[in-house]
Amino acid sequence: MQNYTENEARIYARTLALILAKAVADIMPGCRLVVEHSLGNGQYCEIHGVRHISPSEIAQLKKRMTELVEANQPIIQETIPRQQAIALFENIGKQETAHILRYRQVDKVSVYHLGNLIDYFYEPLFTSTGQAKVFDLLPYPPGLILLYPKVGQPDKLPEFTDLPKLAAIFKEAEEWARILGIGYVSSLNDVIDKGDTSELILISEALHEKRTADIADVISKNRTQIRLISIAGPSSSGKTSFASRLYIQLRVNGIKPLRISLDNYFLPREFTPVDENGQPDLESLEALDLGLFNDQLKALIEEDEVSLPVFNFKTGLRQYMPPIRLEPDQPIIIEGIHGLNERLTQAIHKDRKFKIYISALTQLNIDEHNRVPTTYARLLRRIIRDHQFRGADASRTLQIWPSVRSGEERNIFPYQEEADVMFNSSLAYEIPLLKRYVEPLLKEIGTDDPQYSRAVQLLDLLSHFIPVPADKEVNIPPNSLIREFTGHSCFFGKN
Repeated sequence: MQNYTENEARIYARTLALILAKAVADIMPGCRLVVEHSLGNGQYCEIHGVRHISPSEIAQLKKRMTELVEANQPIIQETIPRQQAIALFENIGKQETAHILRYRQVDKVSVYHLGNLIDYFYEPLFTSTGQAKVFDLLPYPPGLILLYPKVGQPDKLPEFTDLPKLAAIFKEAEEWARILGIGYVSSLNDVIDKGDTSELILISEALHEKRTADIADVISKNRTQIRLISIAGPSSSGKTSFASRLYIQLRVNGIKPLRISLDNYFLPREFTPVDENGQPDLESLEALDLGLFNDQLKALIEEDEVSLPVFNFKTGLRQYMPPIRLEPDQPIIIEGIHGLNERLTQAIHKDRKFKIYISALTQLNIDEHNRVPTTYARLLRRIIRDHQFRGADASRTLQIWPSVRSGEERNIFPYQEEADVMFNSSLAYEIPLLKRYVEPLLKEIGTDDPQYSRAVQLLDLLSHFIPVPADKEVNIPPNSLIREFTGHSCFFGKN
């Protein structure tokens, strides 16, 4: 594992989840491990069957995991008919796994054995416990954090970074799932299968609208102080649609913000920094004319006249618009990947800024040990958008995705806790909706394509979901964030 890619890191994490599940079965009989979501360089997990897991119990679990790793026990993969697997998991009391396998339209599934523990994973694991030597368990009430090596560093544990705001958003996602009556993918499938998709869509969209309105209300209550609203988030998080929806909610509150695009502040092409491959690095903060941007923000907030630039991507040069002047309580909205970085808007005092972090934070598990990674949901969005509106096929999107993720790790995630509020752009119904759009694109990737294995991974994930019927899309409002990717959004003229 010299390169230790993101895919290998996921294998490492899944293998440790199996080892932890075995430790729970050995040390805490009658309790169940539930793998929840990633958090602060680790994975947040809960032990169901106890109210709060104690530090001493965590120490016992870690000791047992260490014993299992040192014993280098084999992890045996067995491929069996799906119906046989359903009966097997029903017999050993793993009802949620049996439930989701009833929906999965495949002939055979992989079952894993670690000693007397039998488990299901739809993606591969290591072949023995000794291959996952580097780990730690940390208390994080009411659960714990499972730490494992990050991408590029297979022999080193990262430090755990507490992200309380992000953790709170995941808790909010759990509450939204409770309101919708969706605990796992199987219960989501039940809703769609019963024909209740329309209500699922409408309630999901209402939760988004209410949250956006709440954020607008906070800004409105501080309208004399807040002059700059900065929105940031990773690729395909729905930043542009969210900014438009927030603009509408602020208008409802009697506020008329000025929207400024950071794309218009790119430096002339000859001054654009290059990446490690010698290509123009437009994701670098240094690709922006920070001096001009800050000067103009400061002038606008001081109610001076300003001629805003328009960047011509064909010529690589700027033109300027007629001068404008802000009203005393008229805020500015900007959105982009650097929106939370203080360097972007260093001329404006913190008290005058309101920062919003947006991402699609999926809190939906396939079963107790198989989660849906948030990056997968964003990748599905991006594949569809790139195909429909940017002329790129699925293979091209998959090819550049590691570079996109690397840029997010540098430019976005280190600053997410700087946000005043966070917005979860994930929609409960979106993966069943996206399935109809993205499956044909992924199936076009041939076996000789370097991206084939990645496409198979995504198709395996999608095989657990039943699709939203085409006739139910009429219930998705034109201002939905998901229409930024599937089309027919009221915020995009050519969309």
